Amino acid sequence: MSNPDILIVGGGIGGLSLALSLHQAGISCRVYESVPEIRPLGVGINLLPHGMRELSELGLQDALAKRSIETRTLAFYSRHGQFIYSEPRGRYAGYDWPQLSIHRADLHAVLLDAVTARLGADAVVLDRRVSKAEQDATGVTLHFENAEPQRGRLAIGCDGIHSAIRRQLYPDQGPPRYSGVNMWRGAVRWPAFLGGDTMVSTGWMTVGKTVIYPVRPATPESGGLPLINWVAEIEKPDAVRQDWAGRGRLADLMPAFAGLKFDWLDISGMIEATAEILEYPMVDRDPLPRWSFGRLSLLGDAAHPMYPRGSNGAGQAIIDARCLAGLVRRLGATPDALVQYDAIRGPATAKVVLTNRSDPPDAILREVWQRSGGRPFARIEDVIAPQELQAMSDRYKKVAGFDVETLRTRPSFV
Repeated sequence: MSNPDILIVGGGIGGLSLALSLHQAGISCRVYESVPEIRPLGVGINLLPHGMRELSELGLQDALAKRSIETRTLAFYSRHGQFIYSEPRGRYAGYDWPQLSIHRADLHAVLLDAVTARLGADAVVLDRRVSKAEQDATGVTLHFENAEPQRGRLAIGCDGIHSAIRRQLYPDQGPPRYSGVNMWRGAVRWPAFLGGDTMVSTGWMTVGKTVIYPVRPATPESGGLPLINWVAEIEKPDAVRQDWAGRGRLADLMPAFAGLKFDWLDISGMIEATAEILEYPMVDRDPLPRWSFGRLSLLGDAAHPMYPRGSNGAGQAIIDARCLAGLVRRLGATPDALVQYDAIRGPATAKVVLTNRSDPPDAILREVWQRSGGRPFARIEDVIAPQELQAMSDRYKKVAGFDVETLRTRPSFV
């Protein structure tokens, strides 16, 4: 195989999006993935309109739509099942692109199929665990634990929150920063609720918060039931698990969610019916002063891991990929392209990381919980003005770069 211009470390959502974007821009690349076999992993992901704009420009919207649910509404409810706030999403809110809820494995499969079809069967090389990257005036050499070195003009670390490339650039960074909140996640075939295209968030982390949405349509094979993704979050200051693939125990979360049942959804029953539960810590890292060092840079969770409190992690990685591909197209596979990429995406993602800590969309639930004292209320207007709730949501869209006007008028990256 000839040496490509760009060496991509990591074959996740960010790495594959970068490969497709570089190919679209006419730039050669190859992806090196550490695992020996690609297996379906994870649970649900939301693709907001800013991410869907980029995936649509890659020609993937139809393929994704066939394997997902187009989200119509985002709704918030109290721990007691009382309505707090809702808003339309995606095309129902006036965007030119939809919001899709999809299983992470399905998103990954669409991206991987597209990379293989467009770049060739050898575009993704498995079982390549990077040990170090060396650079000189003309290029980068990736060294692997179990294979011969590979040479390219640039190398981009898309290898996740425990990135080997980031660790080389920042050897003293320490472990990810724990938020004090632990998460359990699962997906189960369950009856549709609230029209079958609503994303719901309920409660608050002090006593138990949930995020629930469908990610796969109902089929005859599924007994006419959609696949429902759920996330349960509880404040747990002593949680230290950092492996992101741990199996959760029902006994650890059910005390907080036992008997939680609304007129339109039996949340505790849904959780108890889930065959496999995953456990994750809610972690992130402080924003870095820079990602790019000569011919090396970072992308996605390797660059800016963030709390999953705004459905933004995958979208920001996809935008990183598109921005970087556009700059390499204009400036070549050079350190100058990485400097410009850093200058654009570093500050933008730092704002999202910090906002996800302090004022993400689910701060709506926090405000209602605190102002109501966690007690039932007759009307949300007795607790907080609906206009204040809308303002909180609108502020986040601007920070994350997906308010309607900004997204519609921004030029294409590639």
